[in-house]
Amino acid sequence: MTSPQGEELRRATDRLTPVSATPRLDAELLLSHALGISREALLLGSHVVPKIFELLVARRLTDEPIAYITGTRDFWTVTLKVGPGVLIPRPDSETLMEAAVAHFGKAGPRRVLDLGTGSGALLLAALDHWPAATGVGTDASDAALSIARTNVEAIAPERAATCISGWHGTGETFDLIFCNPPYIATHEAVPRGVADWEPACALFAGEDGLDDYRVLATVLKPQLAPGGLACLEIGHQQREAVTALFEVQGFKVDCRPDLAGRDRCLIVSEHDPAK
Repeated sequence: MTSPQGEELRRATDRLTPVSATPRLDAELLLSHALGISREALLLGSHVVPKIFELLVARRLTDEPIAYITGTRDFWTVTLKVGPGVLIPRPDSETLMEAAVAHFGKAGPRRVLDLGTGSGALLLAALDHWPAATGVGTDASDAALSIARTNVEAIAPERAATCISGWHGTGETFDLIFCNPPYIATHEAVPRGVADWEPACALFAGEDGLDDYRVLATVLKPQLAPGGLACLEIGHQQREAVTALFEVQGFKVDCRPDLAGRDRCLIVSEHDPAK
């Protein structure tokens, strides 16, 4: 016999199927949030379903992202606060962390810069991974920086700072620079849950999606310490175009694919004149 909890999850899954590619997972995440417990605890027990669960499901039926409803998103090894006004961190962006770990190893970078930090995801993932590192997250959005500061206070208050800035950074140099800029062309279709809820300024970058890379290519070099590395997220069809922009500025450029095998992280460094 199905328990009341199981029946509510089944009903919610059926209702969410038209709006979600993962309706059962969504239902479980919403119910665990309503109960104030982990998803694992939900699945291991049987609980009285609170009335607020119905309200959460109704919100999801409008295509509101799960992360905005629950107010959190897991990224790498950290759990971040998120909300309207900030881009929701995606698993694809963890490719940038993978590239940085492959380069720096256990020693890690000394100083980290996250240009366009949003929620602070990449900066705080790096500082959690390398406890001796310090860093700065910049963003041009006050709304995003407000959320980033909340995450900094929760995860690395003594080692991270935030400031409002464009792609020119802070005027300092850093061993590791992260950047996940807007890279969607203005005419490109995106899912309704993204278009209706997430900030357009963090998504769209001109007619070809390259506007922000054009600026980054010209201002990155003064921000990169000798021997430093920059990890930039790209759209999976943008490798050649973005690589060309940085090579013109004298950079060496490599690329790392995401878990699906798609081009995702450009690895940018200065050419070694000794080689």
